[in-house]
Parts: sequence; structure tokens; C-alpha cells
Amino acid sequence: MTHRAAIIFRDGLTQFIQVEQNEKLLDAAFRHGISLPLDCREGVCATCRGRCESGTIEMEYVDDEALSASELEQGYMLACQTRLTSPGSFYFDIDSSICNLSQQNYRGRVSALNMLSDTVATLEITLDEGSPELHYLPGQYARIQIPGSEESRAYSYASASAQSAVVRFLIRLLPSGLMSDYLRQRCQVGDSISFTAPFGAFYLREVKRPLLFVAGGTGLSAFLSMLESLAEQGDGGQPIALYYGVNRESEISELARLDALSQRLTHFSYQVVVVDPSAAWQGKKGWVTNALESHLLQQPFDAYLCGPPPMIEATCNWLSAQPVAEHQVYFERFVSS
Repeated sequence: MTHRAAIIFRDGLTQFIQVEQNEKLLDAAFRHGISLPLDCREGVCATCRGRCESGTIEMEYVDDEALSASELEQGYMLACQTRLTSPGSFYFDIDSSICNLSQQNYRGRVSALNMLSDTVATLEITLDEGSPELHYLPGQYARIQIPGSEESRAYSYASASAQSAVVRFLIRLLPSGLMSDYLRQRCQVGDSISFTAPFGAFYLREVKRPLLFVAGGTGLSAFLSMLESLAEQGDGGQPIALYYGVNRESEISELARLDALSQRLTHFSYQVVVVDPSAAWQGKKGWVTNALESHLLQQPFDAYLCGPPPMIEATCNWLSAQPVAEHQVYFERFVSS
């Protein structure tokens, strides 16, 4: 039996490998060309130290000075002593360049383009036959090459992380910009397009407690990927609350997908919050933090935030100031190119 493992580095580059039964993670990484740092190979020096973020593992000898009991409880592991008993993901606090890695290139065709409003579009890409298998963790992103230029832009996947030849992206349209102008003026179904992937340290960890998702604008994209992956693989019975903030009603998108996900995920709910609504708007108003309720966060939870920097900062400040339970915060700032 083999297990798939995601190896995530500090700079966001991610590699997926197959680990054979009883094979140590370090050896599997080497077999796939990933030169993880090592020294003793005996569980003593901690040079190959990483953190298991999902999955189950078994470790052989680990010296007390290599990993403390507290670190073991937090999921830290030594690659030279680790065997997988399930699929898993592992974070190493080093840059991928140290391990002689580079990103994977993919080519495909534009298979759908939907202009949802004057500020939001969805782009669907179908990979060419013969392209490498595409794997990514829900919440990660790709860098899409803008046809007709040497520039690329980063966009989170808006589709499930299961292996597929078709991927979707939710894209904010700027008043002027290389990708925005391409999508508005020149993009046609059938266009050749390429991207490099996967990237990002913002991704869904193993779900063991309730989830708080806070999305700003097209930051929703990463959560669509997470939610669709949970709908396919199971949510573990944990409550999931999504707060989706936009500036104006015209920026709201993908509500039909969210409604469909509400039917597939038993414990999922969402609210839309509009900063500057029209008189006809009947939903929540103001900043997204206006809709958060501390009494719903009275047991330990994990918070995932994705959107513009002011929203990230405001939500972190709100969580710090409110009487909420112990929690871990993961975030991705969306910054315009």
C-alpha cells in the first residue's frame, strides 16, 4: 500500500510524493528528488525536523533533545524516523530552493469564462492531454501566465483539490490591469494558457474542531476549494461558519455554489456582509467583523482568513479582543499586483 504525502515549504512551494508501505518519509522524498536536510538519520540531531499537519504517522526512535514532549504533541516529527499509515501533509520551515526544487509547469486551454459582474469573473482551465498530474491542497494557489505577456498573477483555486483535469479560479477584475484587461477584452474559449503550481502555506489542515472561515471579496475562492474538498471527503461532523464580506452587492458571487454546499455539508452555514449596501439590501451590513458573534466561538476552533490586509487585521484584532475560546489562526492576504 502507498500513501500520498504533501511536502510544503516555507516559501509556499508544495510537492506531492508517494510513500511506500514501511518506507520512511525522508527516503521517499529523496526518491522523488526532494533533498530534505539530514545529518544523523538516527533521530538525534533534528536536522530533518518538520510538522505533520494531517494524517497519521508512526515514528521510530526520537531523542528527547531532538523533539520535546510538547513538540511531539504539536505534531512535530523527524522525517528520518517517520512512516505513514495514511495520506498526510508535512510542513518544513525551510525554502524549497535548499532542496533543489522548482515549480511544476502546466498547460491547458480556457474552457469557460464567466463575467459574474464588472468586478468578478470565473476562469476555467482544462489541462492539455499529457500534462503532469495536478495536485494541490485546498486553499493553495497557482501563478497563471497572462497570454501575450511575460507576466503572471497568483490566484487561489476555486475548485476541489481532488485530482482533476479541470480547474477553476475566482478572479477580481481591476479597473486596469494585465489580467483584468485580458479577461475583459481578449480572452476566448480555446485560448492556450499556462500556469505554475502549487504554491501557498494557506491551506486546509486536518479538521479536528469547528471552523471559522472569513472571506473578503475574491478571497472566497480559497474557501470554495476547501468546502468542495470537505464535501467530497467528509467534514468530520464539525461546524463550519463562513462570513463573506464585500464592498457592494455587485461584488457578491457564487451564492448558488454556496447554497449547494450547504445541502452537501450538514453543519455548514454562511452569511454575506456588505460594507456599502443599497437601500434594498436585507442582509448584514458593515464590516465583516460586525457579523461575527463571540458566543458561537466558546469551544476551541480553527480560523481561516483570506482577503485584503485590512480585513485580516480587523478580524485578528476582533478575535484578540473578544471572549472566545482557544484558537489557531491561518491567513492569506490578497494584494493587488
